[in-house]
Amino acid sequence: MLSAALDIDALARFGRALADPIRCRILLTLNEAPAYPADLAEKLEISRTRLSNHLACLRDCGIVVTVPEGRRTRYELADARLGHALDDLRGIVLAVEADRTCVDADEKGCC
Repeated sequence: MLSAALDIDALARFGRALADPIRCRILLTLNEAPAYPADLAEKLEISRTRLSNHLACLRDCGIVVTVPEGRRTRYELADARLGHALDDLRGIVLAVEADRTCVDADEKGCC
């Protein structure tokens, strides 16, 4: 039973990380290469404050880690397998029928 609870928690954290479009953009960018917050904010065209909040969420979810480099901090995916998972999920979703729509998209904004 404990294993199932841990599995559910892990998937819920991954889902939370993917639940926001900005966090998705951050993850896709970090999947390409580690980055510094200032560079991420500029590339994603968002404020550093907003970026900081999303990075904190991703750290809390265990998806990204910080790597201190002198006075700077670099962000990267916590494990290379997360990058593979992102690539696999994206590929699977894109492989689904192009005209398929979310049943309750209007009600919950899920798609």
